[in-house]
Amino acid sequence: WLLERRINENTVGLGLADDLRPALMEMDADALSLVLMGGMSKAELPVEPKGAFAPVLRPEDFILPPLPNHLFTRDTTCWIYEGVTLNPMRWNARQLETVNITAIYKFHPDFRDTGFPIWWGDPDLNYGRATAEGGDVMPIGNRTVLIGMGERTTPYAAGQIARALFAQGGAERVIACRLPSERASMHLDTVFTF
Repeated sequence: WLLERRINENTVGLGLADDLRPALMEMDADALSLVLMGGMSKAELPVEPKGAFAPVLRPEDFILPPLPNHLFTRDTTCWIYEGVTLNPMRWNARQLETVNITAIYKFHPDFRDTGFPIWWGDPDLNYGRATAEGGDVMPIGNRTVLIGMGERTTPYAAGQIARALFAQGGAERVIACRLPSERASMHLDTVFTF
């Protein structure tokens, strides 16, 4: 499931996708997780580079980009009471993180059979300008959620999250607030916290 989303014609190009995916399937889980988070350069390819993409790259160029911000897992998903959102991230470089976290929720034994609701988000869909990051979402009690709207979480996403929460009984009130366009207030949780 994960490799179909991370290794395909749109991500590594024609030719290479069909050879690279089976090679990665042969890796043990620890080594594969390092590749999916740390990236893979052309020099590290376990197969001969084919297609139009890989042959034009230098050995140090990335076939799979590293995900250095994967450390900040509070952005890719957020737990709102008993459910979760799978956030379409603002920056392209971070969107693959949501795919990785979704795989954990779908397949890891600690999550896969728990039946928690996914309030909103699907890494297989393009949300356009409706982007959200968990640092802007705070469940503040009494089935109320506070959402900060700024550079990373847009009003388009805030409205969709609120609608999804109301429709599924995840919240009774959503308060959306506009954040200043300054680095110091990049996320709601940089402005204040509980």
